[in-house]
Amino acid sequence: MLFLLLGIVLLHIAALVLLFVSTIVNTWVETSGSSAGLWLNCSTTNGGSHCDPANTSEWIQAVQATMILSVIFSVISLFLFFCQLFTLQKGGRFFFTGIFQILASLFVMSGATIYTVKNADWVPESASYGYAYILAWVAFPLALISGCIYVILRKRE
Repeated sequence: MLFLLLGIVLLHIAALVLLFVSTIVNTWVETSGSSAGLWLNCSTTNGGSHCDPANTSEWIQAVQATMILSVIFSVISLFLFFCQLFTLQKGGRFFFTGIFQILASLFVMSGATIYTVKNADWVPESASYGYAYILAWVAFPLALISGCIYVILRKRE
């Protein structure tokens, strides 16, 4: 049981780290010499770097909000897991932990989906998705799987 709990916590922490990195880093879209993210649009010219605040459209604000909510819900879920680990009765399930983690996964999926759909409106064809965008999509199934495991998991002595 100890190895199972350790594995679940490591899976949760891995998803949480991916959520943090994908939310903070500004390489959701990359072109030669420039990158765009949720917070800044940066370009490199003549050896210098110049960054401007990201677009203030409603859709980018929705992506920012859903990514922040996914991080918050995942942190709350990890906190709830440790609280329930010591207070839950024998045979009880980690429902609240699982629900918050599943909600975190749905938020990151919503944010990445909105970015995917709206991205085509303003990004040139030569651009490619950056690693922060890919990390967000990798964090989605990890958070969903860990949330489902929490819901199924029963506490033992």
